[in-house]
Parts: sequence; structure tokens; C-alpha cells
Amino acid sequence: MGMKSGKVRPLAICVFRNGDRILAAEGYDSVKQQTFYRPLGGKIEFGERGAETIVREVMEEIGETVTGVRYLGMLENLFTYQGEPGHEIVLVYDGKFADDRVYRHDVIDGAEDDKSLFKAYWKSLTYFRDGNAPLYPDGLLELLEHDRSQ
Repeated sequence: MGMKSGKVRPLAICVFRNGDRILAAEGYDSVKQQTFYRPLGGKIEFGERGAETIVREVMEEIGETVTGVRYLGMLENLFTYQGEPGHEIVLVYDGKFADDRVYRHDVIDGAEDDKSLFKAYWKSLTYFRDGNAPLYPDGLLELLEHDRSQ
């Protein structure tokens, strides 16, 4: 989740739903001393469409195949992580895992491009709505609640 200062990063993330829960990778900001969550995904490479980024990133991070990728919306995210300012344009997608067994795991182990390891958990939207931990990028919870009402 690192970034270069002074650059806007184009990202694509995918929301996987399991009943009222979504899959979100756990992160920690040691400056804020705060645990946070964000869906799986990553940087859009030059010449790559956002939906293609989702398929590639999820395969790289957790070794799973994604199907049914559907665009939900775009969020602009201005934030501070580890004391450094960040700016992202985030394309948000909805998708499904090709292998249904993924939905039965409470915790999914993953690895970032830089080989740092992470864990992803199925968390209810209520967990975030109740303020237990932030869900990033900002505005994602509202986007998901709006999408569900469609």
C-alpha cells in the first residue's frame, strides 16, 4: 500500500460479497496506531483496464480467479498513511470468486507485490458502519450501501 509522494495513483479494487459481509484486507498505520480495512486490488498498469487489474491483482495477491467483474463507481481518495500524504483515483468493482470454497474461509492469506504479507477477513458492513474500524477508501461504505439499494 506504499505510494510515491506527489503522484496520483490510479487503483482498482474489488468488493467480494458474502451475504452481508465483504472481503477486506487488514492494514495498520503505525503513525495513527490504527487498524483499517480495504478491499483487494491494486495499481492499474499502463494499457490495462480496471477490470483487468482486478483479475490480475487478485490472482497475484491470493491466487484466486475472479468472475463477473462489474463496475460500481469511482472514488477520489486524499489521505495520510504512515505520516505521508496520498492521492488515489479508485475504480471500484464488484466481483465473484470462481471457486466457491473461498467464501468458506474466515481468513484469507495474501501477499503484496513487495512480498509483504496480509490477511483478508470477511467483515460485515455493520462492523464499519458502527465505527469499529475504518473502511478505505473514504466513501466506499456509502457507495456500497447505494449499490445495494439499486
